[in-house]
Amino acid sequence: MQYLVMIYIDETAPADYSKISPEFEDYARRLTEAGVFQAGARLLASSTATTIRVRDNEELFTDGPFAEAREQLGGYYLFECENLDEALKWAAQCPATQYGAVEVRPLAH
Repeated sequence: MQYLVMIYIDETAPADYSKISPEFEDYARRLTEAGVFQAGARLLASSTATTIRVRDNEELFTDGPFAEAREQLGGYYLFECENLDEALKWAAQCPATQYGAVEVRPLAH
């Protein structure tokens, strides 16, 4: 079963990516070796987002994220796991859990 693992971070907090990147590289290596890793990426800041709504057949484009929140979606992984317990085990090892939040959600098939 596939699980989307969403990483939420506080974009206003300073981040030292020279320290963080090796941690994520090691994490991705372990996921890959275990056959769990399917895809993943770090996202640009939420200020680069565009939100789209269609109301009464009119397209409405808004710069920025969908909602104001302290933590924003900063990246994701796509896991292939036997069950939710396995996905949670791997997600709990994500370096982002130390300074942000990680949400795990199964994909609908």
